[in-house]
Amino acid sequence: MDKVTEIFGVDVSKSVLDIYNDNLGHFQVSNSVKGFSSLLKKIDKNTLVVMEATGYYHYMLAQYLVSKGVCVSVVNPLSVKRFLQMKLAKIKTDKSDAKAIYDYAKFNDVPLYTSLNAIQAECLQIFRLLDSYQKKLTATKNKLHGEKVLGVPSKIVFKSLERELKHLKKEMKLLEDHLMSLVKQEHQVELSLLKTIPGLGNKTALFLIVITDGFKKFETASQLCSYVGITPTIRKSGSSVRGRSRISKVGNKKLRNLLFMCSFTACIHNKACKGIYDRIVAKGKSKKLALIAVCNKLLKQAFAVVKSGLAYDENFVSKLS
Repeated sequence: MDKVTEIFGVDVSKSVLDIYNDNLGHFQVSNSVKGFSSLLKKIDKNTLVVMEATGYYHYMLAQYLVSKGVCVSVVNPLSVKRFLQMKLAKIKTDKSDAKAIYDYAKFNDVPLYTSLNAIQAECLQIFRLLDSYQKKLTATKNKLHGEKVLGVPSKIVFKSLERELKHLKKEMKLLEDHLMSLVKQEHQVELSLLKTIPGLGNKTALFLIVITDGFKKFETASQLCSYVGITPTIRKSGSSVRGRSRISKVGNKKLRNLLFMCSFTACIHNKACKGIYDRIVAKGKSKKLALIAVCNKLLKQAFAVVKSGLAYDENFVSKLS
């Protein structure tokens, strides 16, 4: 980062990359390998290319540039948005967004992007497809329920929906089994340790391992909690403003959702999580706030068991947790 002499801000869309650099100004290339190659010709080894995390669309560009030895940073869109608000910017176009990303990187320390290996990339693709299938599964179940409550449901419609439901479950089982085998190739030990934590679901454990590269990307549990976006933000100013504390939500939304689902089970079977939940509710706080605290505790427990190499023990208090 110290050797960076030029910065390129990139606004990524489905088919086009809007790019800004002080020397070259604004220009566009296609969001394709051909466009990436064209961009590569305009930069050198001391260049930093900065883009926002935009779901699927930024991934190919980031992976391509890193493979070519270019420094890349993928920043949170909300951070850039707040930066623009601070500057009181009133114009928002793809061109202005590229300039805003450039300015943000120029005045802020941005993290370097670490490319995914083949197994991590495939695991994330499987998770995305599983999410898609899960939505279809829920929609099919709802439709099937709707047909059942009809006075005289159509047999052919009913049978078709049942076949669709069976097919989706079969495909999801195949994907989940393959996902498990991929994770076990590199992180069998970490997965075994995480599965000892009561309330931490199998899918959540797998996703945690994949996105953290076996927890190698984080040095402290607090860093992990911040990444997920379950650290509280305090709203207090002077003697009059006393807003409710909320989680930051600047982080990995999918992992937040998975942890929240786990928190219900953890409140029953995880002694430490149940203790936190009961204490917060006893103080008159909302149950949702208590469940978020349970999510935070689960993450810290996961970090502790993996970093220590010791299975979960409800009677053992670790500084890591």
